Amino acid sequence: MSSTLDRNTLADATSPYLLQHADNPVHWQMWSDATLAAARAANRLILLSIGYAACHWCHVMAHESFEDPATAALMNRLYVNIKVDREERPDIDGIYMTAVQAMGEQGGWPLTVIMTPDGAPIFGGTYFPPEPRWGRPSFRQVLEMVADAWKKDGEKFARSGASLLRRIAAHAELKPGAPIAPGDLAAVTERFLGMMDWEEGGLRGAPKFPNAPIFRFLWGEYARTGRHEAGAVVALMLARMAQGGICDHLGGGFARYATDESWLVPHFEKMLYDNAQLLDLLALAHAAEPDLLLAARAAELVEWLRRDMRARHDPAPDGTLAFAASEDADSEGEEGKFYVWTRDEIASVLGAEMALFEDHYPCPAAGNWEGKLILTRATHPEHPETEARLAALRARLFAAREGRVRPGWDDKILADWNGLAIAALARASAVFARPDWLDLAIAAHGAVTALLGREDGRFDHAIRRGRISASGLLDDQAAMLRATLALYQATGRAAYLDHAERIAAATLAAFGDGQGGLHLTAADAADLPGGIRPRASFDNATPSGAGLFAEGLAILHHLTGSAAHRDAAAALIGAHTGERRALSAFPTLLGAAALLEEGASVVIVGDAADPRFAALHRAALAHFDPAMVVLPVGDATSLPDDHPAHGKSAAEPAAFVCRAQVCSLPVSDPALLRGQISQRAGVA
Repeated sequence: MSSTLDRNTLADATSPYLLQHADNPVHWQMWSDATLAAARAANRLILLSIGYAACHWCHVMAHESFEDPATAALMNRLYVNIKVDREERPDIDGIYMTAVQAMGEQGGWPLTVIMTPDGAPIFGGTYFPPEPRWGRPSFRQVLEMVADAWKKDGEKFARSGASLLRRIAAHAELKPGAPIAPGDLAAVTERFLGMMDWEEGGLRGAPKFPNAPIFRFLWGEYARTGRHEAGAVVALMLARMAQGGICDHLGGGFARYATDESWLVPHFEKMLYDNAQLLDLLALAHAAEPDLLLAARAAELVEWLRRDMRARHDPAPDGTLAFAASEDADSEGEEGKFYVWTRDEIASVLGAEMALFEDHYPCPAAGNWEGKLILTRATHPEHPETEARLAALRARLFAAREGRVRPGWDDKILADWNGLAIAALARASAVFARPDWLDLAIAAHGAVTALLGREDGRFDHAIRRGRISASGLLDDQAAMLRATLALYQATGRAAYLDHAERIAAATLAAFGDGQGGLHLTAADAADLPGGIRPRASFDNATPSGAGLFAEGLAILHHLTGSAAHRDAAAALIGAHTGERRALSAFPTLLGAAALLEEGASVVIVGDAADPRFAALHRAALAHFDPAMVVLPVGDATSLPDDHPAHGKSAAEPAAFVCRAQVCSLPVSDPALLRGQISQRAGVA
């Protein structure tokens, strides 16, 4: 095995990120038990480098250091060098990101960690320049400094690293507490509202990230309580993003974040998970107050998914396609080159219609970023004729842009990110009256299930070019549970509800800790350092696996009336509530708690083929309350005996709104149904 340490083995990988480094002179290894065993046998320090395919600064460090023969020779002489794709192995990334932050360093990517031969972290950071710069040592200085220190006092570093791993393992232990109360939700809402930028939207300061789990929680609180500010801050952020440079006004979709406070300058990479969550928020906000701007951005986003993000190299056996992970920020080695313009370039495409375009998309001659133009929208869509003309102009610019060298594309399929996209498409399909979007969601769900689904009901995490490269994590099970439940509510097909029950049961069996909590990794996962089984508790750019799974259990409870689902959801939520001061780190879990205690269900009975049934179904699905669960059952005698709507019937298609085990009188008018649903928060 030791001979493999003397060559770069990444050509055997499927991850586009790892393959980007397959030609480096560094003797990169993939993370595996065999690689770790070889490092121990050779008694060599490990250099772990973690990034992802669309990461701009990962590319910078690769060009400066990993492609440099002298730096590579130093790395090869002193270290066993391991490359990890954080999207493929978020469990490994989470452990070592926590370690680096515990060392007092700011987290981010590329993540650079030096470890003992046993995998215990002893030094870490993010990007290191090739020469000393910005008060940071050069990467070569770091390599030599740590190796020299290890030679002089290896035992001390080994003890320190092992101690840090133990602290990380202890940090993963849960702190159970009392149930979430309305006062807790109100306190977290106030804290979040105090962090907001009420001029530009989003959280104050720069860089600006969408932070979708926070804004999804705030929207839920708006729907639950009628608190105007909680809804207004979501609508404000969406409007500013929809007009700003973070939005791709030609190709659709949003970049991962903006580097400034006004959403002008994006970090140009586009991620599936961001766009999935933003589509969900666009649909919820539009459902509350229809807005041509939000509708346009949602339609453009879905067209981007359909056109550019289908993972066409991994079709399911029936030919259906799931969604790819991301598009890069860079093309031709330059960040944003694919997306930016000069005024002359735009004018050469649009000719005499340049003046009309400039009325809506400002094009200063000097540009608005480093002498170039990032397109922004200065006006709100209002006049259909004008919008049609602008759409034609954008199409011409889009066609011209398609002649450029495209950014890199990471076409691996991730179950968790696909789950977020499928659920968002199902909601958006109802809100924007686009049944073809539901078809897209159904196809993606079928593809993920065929490619990554296991017989026991679990999902693996990642696949590319026919090879599964990572086992499933809690986030995969939870996100696909959300997706499956969304499709059941949208279609009424009992097979989806049965599938959701299997996912839930398999997840509890494989990831449960026996005390109500869940681990990020399954019980049969074995390649993490120190036997650590991390948790998936805190929300980051994506919702936490624990929060998403608690939400799924709560929805199952409202769909079935099952006390077992309610108890499992309550136990999972309670496993995280011991530290009241940290509740704002769990917005998805808090939303699940509100859904469990105060959520409601709309049960629709009657002939499913009757247009009146379909109208009630659409009205329920298109509402703005994310805690409203929809059961298009047709015959309510099919519901379990302990569901409050069991046996309900009416002379014509009708809906019953059920809360706290009590159902309303039947409603046959979609407008009246929308009003009844809105009464929960007093916002009609």
